[in-house]
Amino acid sequence: MIPSPLHLRVRTETWPLAKAFTISRGAKTEAHVVVAELTDGCHTGRGECVPYPRYGETVEEVATAIEALREAIADGLDRLGLQQALPAGAARNALDCAFWDLEAKRSKRPAHELAGIPTLRPLRTAYTISLGTPEAMAEAAGKAAATWPLLKIKLGADGDPARLAAVRRAAPAAELIVDANEGWTAENLAENLAACARYGVTLVEQPLPAAQDDALATIPHPVPVCADESAHDSGSLARLAGKYDAVNVKLDKTGGLTEALAMADRALQMGFFLMAGCMVSTSLAIAPALLIAQKARVVDLDGPLLLAKDRPHGLRYKDGLVYPAVAELWG
Repeated sequence: MIPSPLHLRVRTETWPLAKAFTISRGAKTEAHVVVAELTDGCHTGRGECVPYPRYGETVEEVATAIEALREAIADGLDRLGLQQALPAGAARNALDCAFWDLEAKRSKRPAHELAGIPTLRPLRTAYTISLGTPEAMAEAAGKAAATWPLLKIKLGADGDPARLAAVRRAAPAAELIVDANEGWTAENLAENLAACARYGVTLVEQPLPAAQDDALATIPHPVPVCADESAHDSGSLARLAGKYDAVNVKLDKTGGLTEALAMADRALQMGFFLMAGCMVSTSLAIAPALLIAQKARVVDLDGPLLLAKDRPHGLRYKDGLVYPAVAELWG
């Protein structure tokens, strides 16, 4: 039987946040996502991406890039061909994850089995504390720590040691990881890393701007340092050696689950350990990232928790854990 041509649907969505989310580059109150759907008339696969201005992406341009492949998809472009048709980034992520979802539904096999992962476990995920005053961050951390034993602390501004001290006093038993979002400098790097070690931080994510991270190769790491903005796909790994201890794999950077799986395996072979991260998004974007998270030492997949409301069949979060997606959502 000849398969029916695939039909592509693309839409943009806006999801209000429960409260403003602030990092070193600014604040946001909404998540803007692009959803791609592939249907053969019987089955539909979905994928969600989050265009990121830090990487020169806009919602409109990403949606247009996906739309441009409509004819090629109808003519038989598949997931493997997609890897050459689009570069790594948000647009390819939405389509790649839609292809995985469609393959799972057509084959009646879960996506994790198709990817060679025998089972998906519930995983402990970080919960993010936005950048703010020491007092505001301490209050947020104290409340969150009752449910979330792993807290991700957004830093990247003057006075970060004081913020860390306040958070640690408010959440003495929590495991802390820090994300500076490129907000530190070569001049304050040693001081800030020392503060992280003093307050029991277990990981520091992207302390320096990606274009200025050579200093990481010249100073000791009292706390493991993880590449985020410096790490995109497999091709970016070679320049991270000697500077970073870990790599944050995000589907919107790799351009989807296909490349994320390859990047994760290559990073592990090179001696990095893995962090599985996300943008602020709905559960549809997080579900495929849970496959990568099975390989990760640190999991940061709390995007839907920052929304005022998630989409139907959203992921289950309970007692610090995120649970695998139901088939109605993805995969």
